[in-house]
Amino acid sequence: MKLSMPNRILFTIVFTVIIASIAMAQSTVNIQVQGANPKTVISRHIYGHFSEHLGRCIYDGFWVKDSANIPKKDRIRLDIVAALKKIQIPNLRWPGGCFADEYHWRDGIGVRDQRPKMVNTNWGNVTEDNSFGTHEFLELCSLLNCEPYITGNVGSGTIEEMSKWVEYLNFDGMSPMSQIRKQNGREKPWQVHFWGVGNESWGCGGNMTADYYADQYKRYAGFTKDYPGARLMKIASGANSGDYNWTETMMKKVDPWMMWGLTLHYYTVPKDWGNKGSATSFDESEYFTTMKKCLVMEELVSKHSTIMDHYDPNKKVALVVDEWGIWTNVEPGTNPGFLFQQNSLRDALVAATTLNIFNNHADRVRVANLAQTINVLQALILTEGNKMLLTPTYHVFDLFKAHQDAKLLPVQFVSPDFKNGNEKIPALNMSASIDSNAVVHMTIVNLDPNNAIKIRTALQTIKWTKVEGQILTSPKITDINSFDKPDFIKPKIFEGATKQGDELVLTLPAQSVIMLTIK
Repeated sequence: MKLSMPNRILFTIVFTVIIASIAMAQSTVNIQVQGANPKTVISRHIYGHFSEHLGRCIYDGFWVKDSANIPKKDRIRLDIVAALKKIQIPNLRWPGGCFADEYHWRDGIGVRDQRPKMVNTNWGNVTEDNSFGTHEFLELCSLLNCEPYITGNVGSGTIEEMSKWVEYLNFDGMSPMSQIRKQNGREKPWQVHFWGVGNESWGCGGNMTADYYADQYKRYAGFTKDYPGARLMKIASGANSGDYNWTETMMKKVDPWMMWGLTLHYYTVPKDWGNKGSATSFDESEYFTTMKKCLVMEELVSKHSTIMDHYDPNKKVALVVDEWGIWTNVEPGTNPGFLFQQNSLRDALVAATTLNIFNNHADRVRVANLAQTINVLQALILTEGNKMLLTPTYHVFDLFKAHQDAKLLPVQFVSPDFKNGNEKIPALNMSASIDSNAVVHMTIVNLDPNNAIKIRTALQTIKWTKVEGQILTSPKITDINSFDKPDFIKPKIFEGATKQGDELVLTLPAQSVIMLTIK
């Protein structure tokens, strides 16, 4: 059919209006939040952290010199303690990492100046004086009011060594280990529950096969004993990224009653392991690739959980993601073995996205630990002499702490795309929870650096009258907090969320994280 000129003009106008209307409709994301009878608890231990004897995390991080003119208890730096208490750090994993499988705990107890020195062969071949050991770590956890998570030495240690460490930590009766503990100044046991049986046993923890490690795990787990008031939550060394055979083997060969948790390690590497990419100098294409790799965590958690569900349908065994985060090249001019990297807005978006994934899988993910707390990898805190700064990642944990031990509210939506050339990823991710006071918290992330996202949210079965918000963003995805400008990126009040009828309406700015409190 051939149209006349007036009809062609009319058709073009109508077609344009239709296309514009479709585009306008698609520009608003409708989110359904299911508020009826929530059951799954988001464990606070998802918000855990990791501190290895690596670079300046322990020494010149948590643990400073006697001569340092900084508020401290013994040699524990108290401004760091205060900052971590603010975000309600629930647990701290120590002493590693790869370091754990060359660490012999008896070298780190007793009179400090009589402790043997050791060479840290994994991280820079530096000589450590073992001044920070078991008592110092547990004092740090006491100051932080957090649970200690200790990783035992399977790679170069023995069953006897690990079992006696547990006895030293947890037994309140008369025994050789408890007597040594008392001689070292600690009368009562610490009652440490979280216990890792080796670390990365497929790699730096022993280069073991899954079958071999499963047998070793059962031996170690059998000889590490529960003592009154200190039931061990034994955590097996699990898979590297997408090694699903490792998870399959462990779940098949180890009874769930022997294993409280099974680990998963995954790092977001912007480029590749040979050249990981800069922490501060990257373009939008590299940013897109980074976020695409970050979102792989959703696939990994889902697939490992499916395998675990087959052998453990009641979900007794926790998936413990006790090493995660972004890993870039070290900062120019720093020791390559110290893994010191800066922390940008991109890192904050990685952290927020990953925490949303963990929240939404809280039925299986019950512990996670960001790598690492101070001055290493995706750190929460950077120090330089007496100076200390909070990274953008720290502020994400501050925003998200409201989810700790709250009940998960399932959400449903179709995300708009964040496109880069012919590739695309979801621009939007979020999680929601309701706490014991019936307050709802929603954490929403827009990964798109160019486009805002308009959102309409129906909170089904939830009555509310008030919404408050905070936002974390910055003009550039490469922006950082520096010692010259330590507060360049920090949360600000977000007033863009409103109540329209029964719906929550807001516009989520580009490259931003928002936390909403709904009462």
